[in-house]
Amino acid sequence: MAAKSTTSRVALKVISTILKILLNVLFYSIVIILLIKVSGMAHDFGYQVFGKVTASESPGRDTTIQIKKGESTMNIAGKLELYGVIVNKYSFFLKAKLKKYNLMPGTYELNTSMTYDEIFDILTTPHTEEEADSAGDETGGTGK
Repeated sequence: MAAKSTTSRVALKVISTILKILLNVLFYSIVIILLIKVSGMAHDFGYQVFGKVTASESPGRDTTIQIKKGESTMNIAGKLELYGVIVNKYSFFLKAKLKKYNLMPGTYELNTSMTYDEIFDILTTPHTEEEADSAGDETGGTGK
């Protein structure tokens, strides 16, 4: 009877050791997979900020965006993402802050095949309210 008890203890220790090893392998596998995913996401985000990323290939789709006076950069980035002009509002926002771009109010024609730099070139060009009003008057609008 003592031999059977010793054998069961040894078997339990072996099973316990195997389970610990399997759980460690599972844990470290999950950690490695998460690290790979996070580094891929970080790479993509970095490329969006510093690379030449576009929302779609040429010829793209034209979109009219209106920026109001006093509108925040994050709000503008959200609009651009909503209309499909940019890939990620956070990368656009970060690039605007890093490069210290001053986005101007006005109505702009943008295309989904434009890079962030091309979009910033357009959005940082001053537009006056008179230009917007006269454009409305020329098309038969009231201007206000």
